[in-house]
Amino acid sequence: MFSGSVSYHRIQKILARPCKWIGFFQFHTCFYYSKVGFVAKKLSCEQTSGFYDYPFVNIIFNAYFSSFPVRNFNPGSHSVSDSGVHFVERDNFDDGNGDSDKLREMGVRDFGELSLFGDHNGGCQKNRNLNFDEVEEEEGEDCPDDDDDNFMVLNSCNGHREQIEYVWRVELEEDEFRHPLVREICRLIQLRSAWNPKLESDLRHLLRCLKPRQVCAVLLSQVDERVALQFFYWADRQWRYRHNLIVYYVMLEILSKTKLCQGAKRVLRLMARRGIECRPEAFGYLMVSYSRAGNLRNAMKVLNLMQRAGVELNLAVCNTAIHVLVMANRLEKALRFLERMQIVGIIPNFVTYNCLIKGYCNAHQVENALQLIAEMSSKNCSPDKVSYYTIMSFLCKEKQVKEVRNLMEKMAKDSNLFPDQVTYNTLIHMLSKHGHADEALEFLREAEARGFHIDKVGHSAIVHSYCKQGRIGEAKGIVNEMLSKGCSPDVVTYTAVVDGFCRIGKLDQAKKMLQYMYKHGCKPNTVSYTALLTGLCRNGNSLQAREMMNVSEEELWTPNAISYSVVMHGLRKEGKLSEACHVVREMVSKGFFPTPVEINLIIESLCQEGKMDEAKKFLEECLNKGCAVNVVNFTTLIHGYCRKDDLEAALSLLDDMYLSNKHPDAVTYTTIIDALGKNGRIEEATNLTMKMLKKGLVPTPVTYRTVIHRYCQMGRVEDLLKLLEKMLSRQKCQTAYNQVIEKLCSFGNLEEADKLLTRILRTASRSNANTCNMLMESYLSKEMPLSAYKVACRMFNRNLIPNLKLSQKVTKRLMLEGKSVEADNLMLRFVERGRLSPQWGALDGLQVHGFEDSSALQLANNISEIAEDLVLRRLILFHSLPVSGSLVL
Repeated sequence: MFSGSVSYHRIQKILARPCKWIGFFQFHTCFYYSKVGFVAKKLSCEQTSGFYDYPFVNIIFNAYFSSFPVRNFNPGSHSVSDSGVHFVERDNFDDGNGDSDKLREMGVRDFGELSLFGDHNGGCQKNRNLNFDEVEEEEGEDCPDDDDDNFMVLNSCNGHREQIEYVWRVELEEDEFRHPLVREICRLIQLRSAWNPKLESDLRHLLRCLKPRQVCAVLLSQVDERVALQFFYWADRQWRYRHNLIVYYVMLEILSKTKLCQGAKRVLRLMARRGIECRPEAFGYLMVSYSRAGNLRNAMKVLNLMQRAGVELNLAVCNTAIHVLVMANRLEKALRFLERMQIVGIIPNFVTYNCLIKGYCNAHQVENALQLIAEMSSKNCSPDKVSYYTIMSFLCKEKQVKEVRNLMEKMAKDSNLFPDQVTYNTLIHMLSKHGHADEALEFLREAEARGFHIDKVGHSAIVHSYCKQGRIGEAKGIVNEMLSKGCSPDVVTYTAVVDGFCRIGKLDQAKKMLQYMYKHGCKPNTVSYTALLTGLCRNGNSLQAREMMNVSEEELWTPNAISYSVVMHGLRKEGKLSEACHVVREMVSKGFFPTPVEINLIIESLCQEGKMDEAKKFLEECLNKGCAVNVVNFTTLIHGYCRKDDLEAALSLLDDMYLSNKHPDAVTYTTIIDALGKNGRIEEATNLTMKMLKKGLVPTPVTYRTVIHRYCQMGRVEDLLKLLEKMLSRQKCQTAYNQVIEKLCSFGNLEEADKLLTRILRTASRSNANTCNMLMESYLSKEMPLSAYKVACRMFNRNLIPNLKLSQKVTKRLMLEGKSVEADNLMLRFVERGRLSPQWGALDGLQVHGFEDSSALQLANNISEIAEDLVLRRLILFHSLPVSGSLVL
């Protein structure tokens, strides 16, 4: 075995031995590292199935690689090809694969000499224990405040080591974004909807010529983060190319600003498989992405993932965890996390406290935030201006200008931090953002009085705030004031005025403002025209907005995704669905993708007009073009087919979902189950329900209501009960049998409803009492007062009180049928419970409910006599209560 650095000539001598060795070359290219591993296997006449079945020679060299770049590598240009060497390209670089196992079987314990990068760890951190399956996706947010299991990872931290808050980040120069290669690749990416083999070949060739920082520039140049992620995946699959370390981190940083947590997790998993070092910052990016997606539990599980990967927490990741908790409104949990940090020796810094100050402000606990600032100095961590700005921002939002001024004085007195231009700019922007333009203008005047120069950005913020309120006069006054001061308004300022005119419906004035901008050398941009498009669509002139987009090239402006979206929504609201679909197609052809919500709105509108074929064609086009089509879009189309009773098309679309890797959810199944039951195809509905349960989907309350309604409508009670048992084993529903009884009552099947009464009388609850009352009322409507009386007695036996008015109706019917004993007994039960006075209260109540005076008096006397016989005089004395209108528990 050879180790260390070997010269190129020595490698040629080894490989030139006649037919004794055949070299199998395995290239793992990573541009930041300059070492390649060669593996040669001894020739064998027997056919083998593995790569490492025989002893091998491992040669590692690094001096030659700098003059032998992978992207220009040509085996025929050197004499290596004469030695019968074959090159093997592998696309699977997973650590822990079969090759590593066979190395262990051959007795190799130290992989340092076999490593691609020549050191014991392969120049990177292996992260062998990185198991992403433990971070399972959960719908919604379910993170109890008292669940501190994720804090246990802090116990493994080395609190005595120096804590560094430094975050590893890649900074790119402007020239790297303007590089011709970067611009050409970005152009080809925009044409991806019309890709052909030639375009992809050109892109593949350009990719191999890019430096790592240029690849990062391509990713950062994409407006849509999903497009950047798709390019990242595509590039990773290309032959003789591997992403550099910095490319992974730039991609993670991009995803941390979105809700694409699945993509971030996949990138991190890919880093582990490629053997790329997973720094703590990489896990922090994943945490933030989970947090933006609203999944706090999985965000905090990343800490446990770091521990299993052998990556030690640092202060930056702890600050990220606190930030995630604060953004999820888990302030108490963030404070407990801070306490655990301090216990293990991780000392918080001003970033930590600023996150908590933000949390206090979000919880409207300004006093606690001020107290925390006061305590920071005693903890050897002086507050900075950001600490005060955070509280000022909250006070500006609440329009508490006096408190803001007091805080500015406190900042100067306690922390020796004096208000400067940044302070005033912050106050102006925050007040303008929350619609307090007058107060923002006061601070602008004060800043200028103190000698600070507020630039056009601050003035534009106030102009925009006035325009949002429809106060165009004040906005124009600020613009004229800017001109008089020599502070020329820019395109942002004028665009705010255009938007203001559109908000109050003065579209002609908005168009004149665009012309005014041209005349004064301020060219309107896409945002300016989009503001006018919004105004046109808002006032019902969507076709005019569409025509304006058609001539955009003539006016030297380019619509963006928002421009297309505005026009699409305007056309849809006006019922011009064909034009809206055409706008979406053009949008996709330009490289902009509609969101799933926008796609769903178009599909729903088409379905409401009965244009099912157009809706399906539109969905297929979006799917083929790479748009983010989700389950909801398919479910909306399926619902449209079900409303037209085209069940075959709905079932066919359900199968297409699996082919498109869009797995149906419980809502999708419920929609089809309801349609099948409505059309009497109850057996197919049963099979589909069972299929849903077998796939692990949890029935929703709507699923229960749908199944119960359709089965009761068909009279399939026994089949319904069997199906409910299987559904309840998957997801409990306490009111399932209540719904069955109530639905049976509505359909007049009282016999089956009475059989199920025992199932719900196991517990005394309000829902059970309501169900029994409904059954009693159904019996009365069928002129079966004795059955209603029996239900009432069963309710009393389970400590449930029937409705008094309903029971009095039952008593009246019983008296009319000559069943005075049952009538007396029912009223006596109410007397025993203290819900009815024994004589006069009963007399008044019975007279009110239609009893004749003689009948009412006789019944009241009977109740009084029975009470005396049962020694209930004490009950009579102490429970002389008025008759209540509703006495159900």
